[in-house]
Parts: sequence; structure tokens; C-alpha cells
Amino acid sequence: MIRRTITALIAGLSVLALAGCISTSSAQEDDETLVLGAISAPVTFDPAGSDWGNQAPFYQAVYDTLLRATPDGRIEPWLATDWAYDDDETELTLTIRDDVTFTDGSALTADVVKQNLLRFRDGTASNAGNLASIESIDTPDDTTVVIDLAAPDPAMLNYLARDAGLVGSAESFDNPDLATNPVGSGPYVLKPRASVTGTSYVYRANPDYWNPDVQYYDSLTIDVYTDPTAALNAIFANEADAVRVSTNDNLEQIEASGWSIVGNELDVFGLLLFDRDGAMSEPLGDVRVRQAINYAFDREAMLEALQRGHGSVTTQMFPERSAAYDPALDDRYTYDPQRARELLAEAGYPDGFELSMPSSPSLGTTTYTFIAQQLADIGITVRHDDPGTNFLTDLLAPKYAASYMALEQNPDWQLAQFMLAPGATWNPFGTERDEVDAMLEQMQYGTDAERDEAAAELNQYLVEEAWFAPFYRAQGSMAVAPGTEVEMLTTNAFPAIYDIRPAD
Repeated sequence: MIRRTITALIAGLSVLALAGCISTSSAQEDDETLVLGAISAPVTFDPAGSDWGNQAPFYQAVYDTLLRATPDGRIEPWLATDWAYDDDETELTLTIRDDVTFTDGSALTADVVKQNLLRFRDGTASNAGNLASIESIDTPDDTTVVIDLAAPDPAMLNYLARDAGLVGSAESFDNPDLATNPVGSGPYVLKPRASVTGTSYVYRANPDYWNPDVQYYDSLTIDVYTDPTAALNAIFANEADAVRVSTNDNLEQIEASGWSIVGNELDVFGLLLFDRDGAMSEPLGDVRVRQAINYAFDREAMLEALQRGHGSVTTQMFPERSAAYDPALDDRYTYDPQRARELLAEAGYPDGFELSMPSSPSLGTTTYTFIAQQLADIGITVRHDDPGTNFLTDLLAPKYAASYMALEQNPDWQLAQFMLAPGATWNPFGTERDEVDAMLEQMQYGTDAERDEAAAELNQYLVEEAWFAPFYRAQGSMAVAPGTEVEMLTTNAFPAIYDIRPAD
């Protein structure tokens, strides 16, 4: 832990006839400050425009969520102390705490929760669609919220433990400075004047926080390191307590300096083969071509070269914690360029074809070289365009039939809504299959056992039909200084603010 000592000087001055003397007394206050390093800054502190992932700590410091996600993957009470679904799971009732006050003095009530949920659903957040199934919300009393859903949403509790569940003071929603001066009920209070937008954010402990047991520090600073070298310099200079590193290139050096590494395998890296009907790239409409692409990659070599071996090779999109996960699918496609060429010939492309994909420097230029080389070995010529800041916009427009990308591996239904359903963000061509629709319907409306069975069947289908060409699950790494203890979440790139504490 970094201790920053604040010294207050109290001086008394007496002027004597022939000489002067200054008598002083001083008092020292030890301020226990947690200093974190993040890789990206929030665009706004308005909860209706919030994000999660690597930006989670900025929001979690000032806002509480309705529910809490724990490191072992459970969902626990937080602002909501209890919850229950009706029989068809289209009505979710939450019981809200009655002892929580926002930092502007206003009280947490069911109506405040309602306003927050509807603002998020109708707001500008990238995950606003997570609450799209909410049709209406009733508040029969100050501690009861009844959420009416258009259809069952098995991921709803997970959403309420993330950005969709952030709760801010309703009285702050019209504040002109809400984007930079948040008003929440969280463990810390942002100090805008002491902060530098985009660079460093300074917080003080909330003196009236309802749950002081998770309030481990007197103050909190979150510094933003968009440059990996700047993050390393902060680590080696011991200028922080825990730093999210954007690459795994220097983990051994970090550990040699006395720091430890904790991590999780949250993101899956690989190719998204979007155009499964061949509308833009006719070859991709043939499953044999998509399978050939999967056989083209030496995943072990790529993991070693690009991640220093920190991760696990895979050919499936669902994570190990998922009911859909099948260990046999991690190596369904071995590195077999000969088999890949045979499949291309069977599909009518013995001489290969050309495939255009976008590129982004933030995803690593070396990776694109590997992709182009290994696809060239089986006859596919890759043309990588650089759309600049329009990378995501063009990708999801969609202007490309396929792309390299790293995406978060979510729980079953959440993943399905994220990248598989016809209207999913990461299904920009709207690929739809009757058998997939049937499996999704079972995952949505079935019993727990039926949902798990359908998820496993869906995973098998996706791998066999080669909707994607995953390479590996890379380790997301957090460098932790001596004296600090960190537990990673299975569901987020950054640990929860409550799971960073002084070491015993």
C-alpha cells in the first residue's frame, strides 16, 4: 500500500521587542491510499452512458450496483437484498435496501432504482441493449421494484451486477456537470478538481458509506496508462498498488521486480467469420471454407509468440465456466494446412481466394502478419485495410465479411445475445438458422437442465459449422505490488473494487 503523508503546519508567531521567534507544532495524518492503473478512461460518469470492462473501477468506486458479482462467479445481494422471479420468469421482483443515502443527501428508493434502469435502457451506453427486454417497472412501495420483461432473460441478474445495475442519485440527473461530477452511494467520492480527465482520477472515502466493511482505504487514485511502457514504468518505480497490463510481454520482468501477477482468461482471440451466407464473400458461405480457415492456424505457436504462452488454445467460443463448454472442442481443429487445402478444393476453390479484413493497431500489428501468413499457406490472400478510428463502426456496419477480434467470453445466454442471436451486436450480418433459433428458444424458456443441454448443443453446432475461428483464450493480467491482495472476477477484465485490499 502506498502511504502518502500529509503534514499540517500550525504556526504561532510572537514578536518580541528586540527579537522574534517562531514556534511551530505539527501533526501528521497517515492517508492510506490505493493507487490503481487502468488502460482506458471513462467517456462520461453519467450512469446512463456508462461502460464496464476495463472502465468498471471508475464507476464502481462512486456508484453501487443492484447486485454484486463475486470472484467465484456467484451473484450476491448489494443494493437489492433479495430477488425473485415469477413462474414464467417474466416478472423480477427486487427488494431494495432502506438504509442507503447518496452523497447529495437524497435517499435510495424503489423509484430511484426505476429511474436508473429506464435511463440506462434508453440511454447511450454501449450495453443499453442488455435491458431491452424490460417492458415496464412498477414500484408498489419504497423498497420494492417489480420489473416486467417481454420474455425471460436468463442473463438479467448478471446485467444488474454490471453497468446496467449502476444506481445514481435521481436528483443529479439534470446536473449540467453529471458527466464529470457523479453523485452515487458508492464507497468513494470523486474529487473533480483534484482529477485530470483522461489521465488521473482522485477519490476520497465516502464517510457515510452503508457498507464500510469493503471500504479498505481512505482514498483512491486511478491513473490511466494508455501506453504499455508508461504502465511498466509505474510498476518498476512502485508508483501504484495494482496495474492492469495490456499485454503479457513483460510478466516475467514484473515478477522479478517483486510484484505478483493475477489473471483470468476472459477474452477469446480469433477470427469472426461473419458472412456465413456468403453475401459479401461468397466462399465464406460454404462451411468447408470456414472449416479450412480453422485448420490453417498453428494456435500453440501463436499463443507462444503473441502472448508468451499465457493462455489456453481453443476452437470454441464458450468459456470453461459455461454449461456449454466441452473440453474436446478446445482442439477440434488441429493445425493441418494440407486438410485445409483439401477442403478448399472440395468447396471449389483449389486456387484459393481473396479476403478483405480490417485492422487496428490496438490489437497488435504482429498478429495480422501471422494471420496473413498462415492463410496464405492454404491459398487465401488476405488484404488488411486500416479504417482508423472507424474500425468498430465499419466492422459492425457491416463492411467486412470477417475480422480478427478479441471478445469477452460471457455466460451462456449472455454470450448468445452478444454474438449469436439474429439481432446480436456481434452478428452484424444477422445470420439465422432454424436449428440455432430452436436452441436459443430452449435456452430462454427451458428449465435449468434444458437450458444447459441446449447450450451444449449450440456450442457443438457452432464449432462444427465453424461460425468462428478462435485461436486462444489469453490471460488478462493484473500486476500487484507487495502489500496488496487482488482477486480477479471470472466475468470482467478488471477486478471489483471490493476485491482489492491490503494483504494480511
